[in-house]
Amino acid sequence: QVHVVESGGGLVQPGGSLRLSCAASGTFFTDNAMGWYRQAPGKEREMVARIFSGGRTIYADSAKGRFTISRENAKNTIYLQMNSLKPEDTAVYYCNYWGGMDFWGKGTLVTVSS
Repeated sequence: QVHVVESGGGLVQPGGSLRLSCAASGTFFTDNAMGWYRQAPGKEREMVARIFSGGRTIYADSAKGRFTISRENAKNTIYLQMNSLKPEDTAVYYCNYWGGMDFWGKGTLVTVSS
């Protein structure tokens, strides 16, 4: 069982930056991945960025060039640095841990608005 907790959401103006954090605890799998997903009102949940245990990263097209995912293994924590935020980035952002099965956090709200 893995437990993940997100933090760092909030209100930011268009063009601003925000950093999300996700701390994982529990029994980890050797082959794993952690990532960020988001769900905007009326839309399906979508992948934003993922980082695998070997360090490989993947990004949604909407995140490329603006968002950076990173991992601090000693703290079992991942981060999502979000720059040049747009109103369409407004969503609840969920942290995911995958190790043969998915574990989800409760989400943190990011609102991009002037």
